[in-house]
Amino acid sequence: MTAPDPATLDVTLVDGYVDEPAHFGVPPYISTYPRFTAGALVDAGVPEERITYHTIDELRDERNKWRDVADADLMIYLGGMTVPGKYVGGTPAEPDEVRELAWAAEGTSLMGGPVKFGVGEENTGATETERSDLDFEFVAKGDVEAAAHDLVVNGLEGFGDRMRDVEEVTQWAREGAFVVEQHPNHPEYLICELETSRGCAYRCSFCTEPLYGNPSFRPPPSVVSEVDALADRGARHFRLGRQADILAYGGDGEAPNPAALRDLYGGIREVAPNLETLHLDNINPVTIVRWPEDSREGLRIIAEHNTPGDTAAFGLESADPRVQEANDLNVTADECFRAVEIVNEEAGWRPGEDRSAAPTYGADAADRLPKLLPGINLLHGLKGEREKTYELNKQFLQRVYDAGLLLRRINIRQVMAFDGTEMSDTGAQIADDHKKLFKQYKEEVREEIDNPMLQRVAPPGTVLPDVHLEYHQDGRTFGRQLGTYPLLVAIPGERELGRVVDIAITDHGYRSVTGVPAPLDLNRASMDELAALPGLGDQRAGTLVVNRPYKSTGEAAATLGIDLPGFTTARTPEGAD
Repeated sequence: MTAPDPATLDVTLVDGYVDEPAHFGVPPYISTYPRFTAGALVDAGVPEERITYHTIDELRDERNKWRDVADADLMIYLGGMTVPGKYVGGTPAEPDEVRELAWAAEGTSLMGGPVKFGVGEENTGATETERSDLDFEFVAKGDVEAAAHDLVVNGLEGFGDRMRDVEEVTQWAREGAFVVEQHPNHPEYLICELETSRGCAYRCSFCTEPLYGNPSFRPPPSVVSEVDALADRGARHFRLGRQADILAYGGDGEAPNPAALRDLYGGIREVAPNLETLHLDNINPVTIVRWPEDSREGLRIIAEHNTPGDTAAFGLESADPRVQEANDLNVTADECFRAVEIVNEEAGWRPGEDRSAAPTYGADAADRLPKLLPGINLLHGLKGEREKTYELNKQFLQRVYDAGLLLRRINIRQVMAFDGTEMSDTGAQIADDHKKLFKQYKEEVREEIDNPMLQRVAPPGTVLPDVHLEYHQDGRTFGRQLGTYPLLVAIPGERELGRVVDIAITDHGYRSVTGVPAPLDLNRASMDELAALPGLGDQRAGTLVVNRPYKSTGEAAATLGIDLPGFTTARTPEGAD
């Protein structure tokens, strides 16, 4: 039988979304997998126009698009969740949906991505996983992009499991950039995940990142050329999320390399001068405490080039020494605290204020989010966990707050146990045993730490530019900025979805905020918007409405006898003298 000509193949990529320790892919993020795979297919001879990309949400909403799954000569599924989460922009594919894709495909089917590490019954924490082919003809045990390339070159007959090299990923990342144009969120509400490295120098018991081996880095020109290609396709939002530790980029995998960071960030800014988001994800706090001066320089470089609201996720995982030892965790609570201090000092400044004054908060702080703050990851269900573990974690968080420091977010989750990690021996038993304790502790952290910390990070009057309006609930409109762990914003009233507005924060929940459009025109604002202003409430808002219009905010303030926020304005109504 004659092998099919790659130029005649129709290929459908289905994005079931990924969530890894160092990789986001649930909308509004698009992971590297579909882009690299598309580039590998082009390199193998498949024309761009014969490659179709769909998200799993598209297939749920538009059943006619399943025709592309059925009719493709090659259908490739990309997905897998190795850390659990809650998602607003999309819903990851469940195992039964992935099986349905395999059954629907009449041509050759290939599955790849972190799904190769295993699947559970559903995408939640405190679960155990097992390897499963989910009825696909081929499963990529190495890199799915390399498998796709070799499968096409070999006439759809098979491939050897292998990892792609730097030269290949440099080429495939550029050639696959076109896929972003087929994403339903393109271009306004799509953030491209960028890979700078894979693998990790450390071996925490629960983590799948070490399964990629020791750190291997893409040199700055490789990443910069990818950003250049993505920008040419309309992308304006980027996240350096695919690495275990951005500070260790371009070095030996442990020590910082400020020169490489300067080439990386400076290069990105040069090829995408009009970018709107440039954020990162992971920084290992042990890097900061072991190499404090080089880390300080690296943090200053990042804060110079990034966009505000950026978050460096710190994998503390547990403040309990017993848990740290049992799971090969590489940073102590004291070391993590010191790393939090250093990030606050070097990168916690707000645009428009003295950088040396960081961190700042309260009424005198500038009205933007800080450039870069640490986030804390806490993981439960690990070996050695006990009731005291929960108390030690709370004590650590309280210590950070009492020291006047800022945390952008606290991520508390339960472990998923994957084959190939040390946690596979323990499984989810400890997490199951502690579920009641976990729930109570999580609520206490939200009330005692999250809410006051959020008020400190984003005091009333803080302006969040370019909030994308996503959904309605209980008479309010909810939206988020693009970026790493963006704040969820509730706005009074039901506004048109899909719009982008600037928001000024007026109040705080545990992990979300309330806000109003900024600037807020006192002559046109709704009663609900006026009532949301700090210090007003329904009665004063009613007084403002009754006495409209105002020639100035000063006149409105005099009517109430109180000061009004600086983000309010009073525009003369059209037609008035």
